[in-house]
Amino acid sequence: MKDVLVVCFPGPPRVSEKILHRQMVRIGRTMKLPCPVESDPPPLIMWTKDGRNIHSGWTRFRVLRQGLKIKDVEADDAGTFICKATNGFGSVNINYTLIVISESRLALWLRPAGYTSDMENLRTLRPRFTQPAKMRKRVIARPVGSSVRLKCAASGYPRPDITWLKDSRPLSSQEVGEGRKKKWTLSLKNLTPEHSGKYTCRVSNRAGEINATYKVEVIQRTNSKPILTGTHPLNTTVDYGGTTSFQCKVRSDVKPVIQWLKRVEPGDENKYNSTIEVGDHRFVVLPTGEVWSRPDGSYLNKLLITRAKEEDAGMYICLGANTMGYSFRSAFLTVLPDPKPPTLPLPVPPGHHLPWPVIIGIPAGVVFIFGTILLWLCQSKKHCSAGSAVTVQSGSAPSSHRQPGRDRPCPAPADKDCAGSVNYDEYLAQQQQLLLAQGGSSLAPKAYPKIYTDIHTHTHSHVDGKVHQHQHIHYQC
Repeated sequence: MKDVLVVCFPGPPRVSEKILHRQMVRIGRTMKLPCPVESDPPPLIMWTKDGRNIHSGWTRFRVLRQGLKIKDVEADDAGTFICKATNGFGSVNINYTLIVISESRLALWLRPAGYTSDMENLRTLRPRFTQPAKMRKRVIARPVGSSVRLKCAASGYPRPDITWLKDSRPLSSQEVGEGRKKKWTLSLKNLTPEHSGKYTCRVSNRAGEINATYKVEVIQRTNSKPILTGTHPLNTTVDYGGTTSFQCKVRSDVKPVIQWLKRVEPGDENKYNSTIEVGDHRFVVLPTGEVWSRPDGSYLNKLLITRAKEEDAGMYICLGANTMGYSFRSAFLTVLPDPKPPTLPLPVPPGHHLPWPVIIGIPAGVVFIFGTILLWLCQSKKHCSAGSAVTVQSGSAPSSHRQPGRDRPCPAPADKDCAGSVNYDEYLAQQQQLLLAQGGSSLAPKAYPKIYTDIHTHTHSHVDGKVHQHQHIHYQC
């Protein structure tokens, strides 16, 4: 006997079984819609109903690998269902049309000619509750003036009847009210202490009977100050820049005023325009959002903190108040440090010096500047004779001390006996022209034996109060 090797090549999903696209189910039953697909790699399964994705929020629907399971089918579950299987190579859809059958329509379809009443009795279905999850809370407390809804949704064949009783006494049509329109729900509004008691729904047909009992307690309102219920607000920790919230539940006979306060740390009083005193501390009043009324007669309010910063940390108080007084409860907010603090320049530790390029570069630059000036002074020998003077002007006003014969430029280089004073700006212009003329020369600079300098300052006072100073620099090459 030879071994047979079966190789499955990767490809798109494919339907592995014959599909019955039209499906029927009775109200209250459990339905399974298969999705027989196979592929390599395995596909991702997604279900839709009438174009809407089925997700975990659909409490009676559960997506399985083998298909879709629907519990306690209702009339609204009828519609078009699509199973879409997808992998990296493609996808395939399987379509279903689900028909939900009521008891009356089922009786007509199942009644062929010649059937007797005895055979019809074999097709009866005992009543059953179709929404037990909504019936788990059997003891309900409500304050005066609030409302409550008692549900007993059921199915069976023939279609069962429902009767409501209070303390074992059937309710009249006026007492049932809207319950006649919404057959499986009893609505009680504007509760008074007289509404307290045990309410029983009795569901029956000829196949049997079931019942469920609710205990309703109507709490008499009293004129008292608000009471904070539960454990909120709670101490909270939040990341820097994150978002968190405090919540506060208040029970009050009338709608209370709920405010949030934050304690002002010592020394920060000047940061706020106004504060209030609670106990031994001062607090600032924070903006308050909407106060929600809950079915149990309490009131809820939340404080949202976004982009938390260090200054948001501290004590917070929820304060509930009405005309009879107030109650409060505190909690603390901790803001974790910023994981990316601002970077500061690092100080130079003792014993460390500036980098050697800086140490060498600064003196070298100074030497270069003074060397350039010295070179200019020495080159002037070609134009001026020994004893010539340069006048360095200081101040913004021109000097009125110049002598006519001293302001002329030096003669040609042949005149070595030229001696006098030259304006500093004119002198710089002459030296720049000289350097430009000698820029292409490759001759080595001449060596001068010595430079004798003599500097003295002249100060002049004018009639209008201005003071003018200038210096004379005498040199000899």
